[in-house]
Amino acid sequence: MSTTYLRGPEAGPLARPRAGMRPAARGAARALAGAALIPLLMLGAALLFRGIGFTVAVIDTDEGLYIVQAREWLRGNWPLVAVWDMHPIGAPAVYAAAIGLFGDSIATIRLLGILCTALAGWALYGLVRVAGGPRPVALAAGLLYLAQSVLLFGLATNTEVLFAPAVVATMALGLRAAMRALEGGEGPRWSELVPMGLMMGMAFSIKPVVTPEGCLAFALLTFPALWRRVLRPGRFLALAAAYAALVLTPTALFGIAYALRGHFAEFLDGSFLAPLRYSMARLTLPEAAQRLQTAAMVLLWPMVLAGLALARWGLRRGRGGRLARIALLWFACGSLAIIGPGFFYPHYFLIWMPPLAVLAALGAWRLARLAGPRRAMAAFAALVAVVAVELWRQEATVRVGRGHGIWTPDPVQEVAKAVKARLRPGEAIFVANYHPVIYAMADAALPTRFVFPAHLTGGFTQVADIDTDAEVRRILATRPRLVLVDRGWWWHLRPSAAAILTEVLERDYMLEATVAEERGPVELWRPK
Repeated sequence: MSTTYLRGPEAGPLARPRAGMRPAARGAARALAGAALIPLLMLGAALLFRGIGFTVAVIDTDEGLYIVQAREWLRGNWPLVAVWDMHPIGAPAVYAAAIGLFGDSIATIRLLGILCTALAGWALYGLVRVAGGPRPVALAAGLLYLAQSVLLFGLATNTEVLFAPAVVATMALGLRAAMRALEGGEGPRWSELVPMGLMMGMAFSIKPVVTPEGCLAFALLTFPALWRRVLRPGRFLALAAAYAALVLTPTALFGIAYALRGHFAEFLDGSFLAPLRYSMARLTLPEAAQRLQTAAMVLLWPMVLAGLALARWGLRRGRGGRLARIALLWFACGSLAIIGPGFFYPHYFLIWMPPLAVLAALGAWRLARLAGPRRAMAAFAALVAVVAVELWRQEATVRVGRGHGIWTPDPVQEVAKAVKARLRPGEAIFVANYHPVIYAMADAALPTRFVFPAHLTGGFTQVADIDTDAEVRRILATRPRLVLVDRGWWWHLRPSAAAILTEVLERDYMLEATVAEERGPVELWRPK
């Protein structure tokens, strides 16, 4: 007897989904949630650690220059041509993209910093995992990086913050290839080399100091395979040539774009020649040693934990030893990047932080295991939390102690308001020795392409390769609507520039207003 007509009413095309289909859907949802968990956690942690940066307009003066460059670029006036700098144009390109997407505000730049550090933390998690590190150590590495990143002026969205995600992700891909060669006898893949080269190329277009780290990433991709004889010398040379070409591709494309506009000379000068001129004047050895010591003291607890990691795994075989030694080598390459420019500004030491976070996480793991198997995980979580909060507390204490934007008005915003209230559309101002972000915040026209005070009126005028005294006189002769002078930073002025300002302001200008700053008054002068 046929059973065709004995099926219940739920049979057929209108039947409800069977229960057996639901676990698959739930599994897919769980997989998606699991994949999103780490990046969302890093994003949330970055927002918590870096949120205090939203209280002020300026954390590092460099940000203001990139903001002005980005604003002008979005108006059709290209960096290095309309607004000069001694860096490649990768940073203003990223700023311009962020401003174009999310709006022209300081908050956009702070959000950009949060996104970049969160991506770098996520990439660090992946790096530790591909090296065979346990999930808690990988997670701790990302979180410790985020906590460290607020120190040493790291709350600013500076170049070291911008290129960190690309550098860490490139290192992670190189390390994955190294592990596959060492443990599986497989050679490098083009599917790894191409994204590595392009990501490192984006980092290079932001700041060429990433070169040592880029070389290390390529070494990880290829040297273990050469050693295991799964990569032929001829193919190695082809990979090296392709990698170099890919790294140079973003910069080359920018250069072609400038050449087509007839401004290749400006591109060459700002991107390559000016940085070389900058590196010719270096700190003395005692000055450099002082800044190195200061950075090490700020990063004391990660350094101590890193020392514990190296003491435990530095000379051992296995995955833990391999990860510790690679992180140490990465730290050494980062040190070369810091030393290269010769001035050891605090934000340069942000380059240390990704490898230092890996070593610190390994050190915390080692220390927590001394508590015994049953308490090790709780001890590890507590140790990482305490160190992370302590790192954040250092910066938060400074910010709360100064009070700007928290207990008292932010002086930079007050100056911008005072300028904007006195400015008509299209009028220019001249920021003689204050933050160049005022040009953007007040929506003022530029009186010169040299808007960064250190390049025009300060101590780095040799970098600009022009007669800066003549440029200062020319600007003042155009009678900008306002001239801003920060008396607290008057000693930063080059003596000849200070003399010119004193002479011309007393003769042709009158004091319009003053705004209180932390160091002293900021004066607004207008033509008589």
